[in-house]
Amino acid sequence: MTNTSNAVKKDRPWLIRTYAGHSTAKASNALYRGNLAKGQTGLSVAFDLPTQTGYDSDHVLARGEVGKVGVPVCHLGDMRTLFDQIPLEDMNTSMTINATAPWLLALYVAAAEEQGADTSKLQGTVQNDLIKEYLSRGTYICPPKPSLKMIADVAEYCYTNIPKWNPMNVCSYHLQEAGATPEQELAFALATATAVLDELRPRVPAEDFPTLVGRISFFVNAGIRFVTEMCKMRAFVDLWDEICLERYGVQDPKMRRFRYGVQVNSLGLTEQQPENNVYRILLEMLAVTLSKNARARAVQLPAWNEALGLPRPWDQQWSMRMQQILAYETDLLEFDDLFDQNPAVDSKVEELKSGARAELANLGSMGGAIDAIDYMKSRLVDSNADRLNKIERNETIVVGVNKWQQGEQSPLQTEDGGIMVVDPAVEDEQITRLEQWRANRDDAAVQNALAALREAARKGENVMPASIEAAKAGVTTGEWAAQMRTVHGEYRGPTGVSASVSNKTEGLDDIRDAVNVVSDKLGRRLKFLVGKPGLDGHSNGSEQIAFRARDCGMDIEYDGIRLTPEELVASALETRAHVVGLSILSGSHIPLVEDMMKRMREAGLGDIPVIVGGIIPDDDAERLRAMGVARVYTPKDFELNAIMKDIVTLADPAAIAAE
Repeated sequence: MTNTSNAVKKDRPWLIRTYAGHSTAKASNALYRGNLAKGQTGLSVAFDLPTQTGYDSDHVLARGEVGKVGVPVCHLGDMRTLFDQIPLEDMNTSMTINATAPWLLALYVAAAEEQGADTSKLQGTVQNDLIKEYLSRGTYICPPKPSLKMIADVAEYCYTNIPKWNPMNVCSYHLQEAGATPEQELAFALATATAVLDELRPRVPAEDFPTLVGRISFFVNAGIRFVTEMCKMRAFVDLWDEICLERYGVQDPKMRRFRYGVQVNSLGLTEQQPENNVYRILLEMLAVTLSKNARARAVQLPAWNEALGLPRPWDQQWSMRMQQILAYETDLLEFDDLFDQNPAVDSKVEELKSGARAELANLGSMGGAIDAIDYMKSRLVDSNADRLNKIERNETIVVGVNKWQQGEQSPLQTEDGGIMVVDPAVEDEQITRLEQWRANRDDAAVQNALAALREAARKGENVMPASIEAAKAGVTTGEWAAQMRTVHGEYRGPTGVSASVSNKTEGLDDIRDAVNVVSDKLGRRLKFLVGKPGLDGHSNGSEQIAFRARDCGMDIEYDGIRLTPEELVASALETRAHVVGLSILSGSHIPLVEDMMKRMREAGLGDIPVIVGGIIPDDDAERLRAMGVARVYTPKDFELNAIMKDIVTLADPAAIAAE
């Protein structure tokens, strides 16, 4: 007879998601319905950069960005199409949206009402974490303090009207993508959470505050060092419980539960031998599923080819099947926590908690997360520099990158290059639909709704009710964000790259000598302008290029993200740049570089070498070189010193004369 006295009730699987959205609302809707039919159990919506940064598809800054990294949603009609035939009352929807989170949630609520849904039953999450946007992702609009107030507006509205909705996903994911150590990821995320809860606390009765605390969720990253990452998740659980109990006096253990979703690391996915990324993704998933007491509530996995470009539906299906096999074929969910009372695990968890507590105390001495944004940004840039230095020196082995580079060509990269390419015609079609929407709406109702929204923002009222009314009136994303910009102003975040040379200059003597020689020939210090045209806020690459160029002795000019080609050409003129470097990771490199090169020639700067870095397919690289771009770099060009040597060569008057 089988002894079942120690049997454990089988755990429920986590929510299985794929992060998806591209081209148009109609195309994304078809993708969502297809993924749900394949067994996906929740939706995770990716919005394009104009939507994330509060611009309509026809804005000058949106050029080349429409539908590239997500779906464009300009108004209620787009939201209606996005969720056509998907019953929102029954769905669990995660929306990765931050600066425009109040607006996209307003559109979602309005669309659900149109479907006849009971909006009080809606379930899902808006990321709504502006603090990490200043540190890593760059899709902020307004300054930190009014942004924190809008986070609280969403939380307060959801608490009252959509009680099952998670109004904020404290997002440490992008902190790790920006180079954060596990201790920094723990501390910076928890400091963000306390900043939000401190803002929320006065808004609700004391007896209701624990329930509101219980709705705060997290969105984390899991890297390839999966044992350390698993220990990090256990540390997160302990530290959050500690903060909720000691800082906020939350007595109910359920309200102190660390609830998190995860997308595993994209930073470590390689363009070289991309098929190896399948194993990386699997190992990283184990970090957030193996330990029952620290298991993710929702998991979404990148696809093997995301270092190459936009995944195809089959690629996303493969990653989803990986989750389903672990959840349904293995016996993982039949056991209690596998790591309780494991001395090695306990020791590592305590070490991580100790480091995180020290960093939290440091942030607290500065006044908390909002006041420490510049400090946190600079620490992330430093940590990322350390990470890259170790790869360059072979202290960190990355298979196929700095070791075992030789291998067979991947058969997965078929005639389409192994990625999906968004049709350039999508942008014009989206703009046409936007123009039709504006032409068919009631202008008086729109103006009244905008006036009410502006007034609510000026008075410091909760902007959610006015936003929902604006959504129903036909207001667009750009118009909503314009009211926030008018009332609160715009913000330019810190770059994290100081003018001072760092102490990470070992191994740079030869390049520094070469920079000095070329600078003498030029008659002044070699001037290198680093620019990020368009709306792409992934600034890690540009920061590390500027950081290394500075340490090599170049005079750098780097003003951060979200600049137009016109502004960058003006800067090149003003600073008398010898070389211009552009970083674009959103897939909009062709139209932005084309515009940039045209403006450079018109400004009489056609002889200034331009180099471009990004996720750029080989065919596009050829097109860029045909435009006159001197060098094209992709993620496989991980040796920054090789790029520095190229810059010196390009700036050398003798080399230019020889050509």
